[in-house]
Amino acid sequence: MHSSARPSRLCFLGIWLVLCALVSRAELAESFTSHGNKPFGRLGQITPKTFLVQLKGGVTSRGNNSNSEIRLGSKVQQGDETLPVKPKTKGSRLRDALFPIYGSHELKKFFTISMINFFIVFVLVITRDAKDTLVVTSCGAEAISFLKLYGVLPAATLFMLGYSKASTVLSKPRLFYGTAAPFFLFYLLFDLAIYPLRGKLHPAPGTLRLPGGLAYLSKILENWTFALYYVVSEVYSAMSIGVLFWQHANDIVSVKQAKRFYPLFGQISSLAPILAGQCGVWLASKATFEQSLHYLTGLIGASGLAVGALYAYSLRLVARERAAAAAEGRELGLGVPPKKKKEKLGLLESLRVLSRSEYLGCLATLVVAYGLAINFSDILFKSVLKLKYPEKLDYQRFMGNFTTMVGVATFLVIFVGANVVKHLGWSAGALITPLTMAAVGLPFFGTICLGDRGSPAGLNFAVALGAAQTLLSKAAKFSFFDPTTQMAYIPLGEEEKVKGKAAIDGLGSRLGKSGGALAQQALVLVAGSVLGAAPAIAVIYYGVLLAWMGAVARLSKLFAAATAKREGEEAGGG
Repeated sequence: MHSSARPSRLCFLGIWLVLCALVSRAELAESFTSHGNKPFGRLGQITPKTFLVQLKGGVTSRGNNSNSEIRLGSKVQQGDETLPVKPKTKGSRLRDALFPIYGSHELKKFFTISMINFFIVFVLVITRDAKDTLVVTSCGAEAISFLKLYGVLPAATLFMLGYSKASTVLSKPRLFYGTAAPFFLFYLLFDLAIYPLRGKLHPAPGTLRLPGGLAYLSKILENWTFALYYVVSEVYSAMSIGVLFWQHANDIVSVKQAKRFYPLFGQISSLAPILAGQCGVWLASKATFEQSLHYLTGLIGASGLAVGALYAYSLRLVARERAAAAAEGRELGLGVPPKKKKEKLGLLESLRVLSRSEYLGCLATLVVAYGLAINFSDILFKSVLKLKYPEKLDYQRFMGNFTTMVGVATFLVIFVGANVVKHLGWSAGALITPLTMAAVGLPFFGTICLGDRGSPAGLNFAVALGAAQTLLSKAAKFSFFDPTTQMAYIPLGEEEKVKGKAAIDGLGSRLGKSGGALAQQALVLVAGSVLGAAPAIAVIYYGVLLAWMGAVARLSKLFAAATAKREGEEAGGG
């Protein structure tokens, strides 16, 4: 085995040895989180009052009644409500607008959750660029539509079934680690065994020949290990952010904190594409593709360790937060307030609840619509890109630079996004993504349908417009679509949140992309290629965006009503 494979071996060996310890430690923290003010074994039988004096930054309190005031860092707790100290200077007001996080404990909580998101996104970006490089350069961009429908959709469905079942029998830490570990183990196996043996595992070129548009299916079968990598990475992209990260964030962040935290989570995670993209560019210029894959897999393993450690630490922070609140007899309102354990619904019953809920139906429409729209524009862009960069290292280099630009754009746009949601409300933030995609799609589709792609100048112009269209669409998605969509889950009940979220994020986004893939396959069979079917794709694209905006308008009213109801229940319970 090549010596450059050593980093990935060491990282994944570390993951295997550390995960068991992390599970145990995280479960201890979760146990304390769930038991309010009871002493807690390994923490040395520390009581909530002991926690109060140990919190960094100090905690002082006056009085013992419900109207007592407790000061934590730069926050004031009055009764059941935590309020930030009002800014008194222009500099303080600017900080409040750009970074409204207060107190040492809140800063720790915010940055811990943000870094979990950072490392998850870092792995997502590396594997996304790798899967596109493998499949597009070996099979063609048209092969993606076959993979999404016949590979990704069944795999996502099976994974959702397993996750739904596991959520009824496993503790949250075991569910988190058990969901994440198979992905990291697969990437290790692919790097150390599958890719080096691809010559023996793949059929000889030309062995499988299918006519017409089905020729792309022949290429998939001839490069089936690359197709497997693509499918696993697509499922990871749906489950890691949508289920692993946001489910955890929704459990430990209150509704009031979410309005300040959620738009800014992307601020730190948007640095991940910048770093991951430049890692890909640097390795593409210094090594062969196989060597670069070894080092990228090592980075994936290190990120997996970081995610596990930060997850355990975040539970410890919440344990301290609950202890401080319990000592003063107040509720934190983290996620859904603790209730007596109820019998959990099975998957089929969860899907029935989803179909009966107008709220979840509108939310599912948003997710499916984004999947359809981005799939239509993305495959056109990759088809043009394949014409310009047919070699793996050239394609990887371009994707690395493009990913960096997406990260920079997202980082800058999030400053605006945080204030849009904060000052203009959920509806304005949720509408920005479809409006952006509608505006920037016009010149790109116009060039594809009417421009000259045969000349070098025409091809370069099409690539530039496609890059701009995809960049702005994804920046809007990360900055506005993700935070507003995830905020919509918070007012829901426990069953709706857990099972509905798994169904929408795990299966809904796949249905959107796979539905787009099915339409593209039909168009490819008729037109011969995706580029030949561009006019029909443009019509469908704008129809989807109109449906998306209609669902946002309806969900905005439902979200406001659900939030008011939730806050009323918390106020009544206090």
